[in-house]
Amino acid sequence: MGTADPDWKESTAPPPPALRTEQLVPLELPPPSTLRWGVDPASIQIDTDDVVRYVVVARSDTGAVNAFYEGIRCTAWQVKQYARSGGDKWVAAQDADWKPLDSSRARIHSLVIARSGACIGGGTRTPEQVARNLRAQLR
Repeated sequence: MGTADPDWKESTAPPPPALRTEQLVPLELPPPSTLRWGVDPASIQIDTDDVVRYVVVARSDTGAVNAFYEGIRCTAWQVKQYARSGGDKWVAAQDADWKPLDSSRARIHSLVIARSGACIGGGTRTPEQVARNLRAQLR
């Protein structure tokens, strides 16, 4: 966490990458979450605006899949959802605004991603470092 730059401007987010549900890095979410969550390490991107963008997938015990294309702004401790998918195609998020990272049910997975990988360490991060950080939280 840091101090947000008042002159910061978000870059145009790239379109969501192809949805992959294999080789996800699992996330450890606190109860009462019954979904299995994971980040697609190949989807992690960090643009010149320093937003960490990624695809996170939630799978139920019945096999239903929901995916979210999100971005985390570590310096402001905020998250933004760009698109979602029920497993077939991406649909732009209706409410694509920056929201505070918090432990609400709607954003707990984003908070775990920020604390476990996306926002660890100051300075410049690479997608590979973020993926490595996320994998390390499983040990």
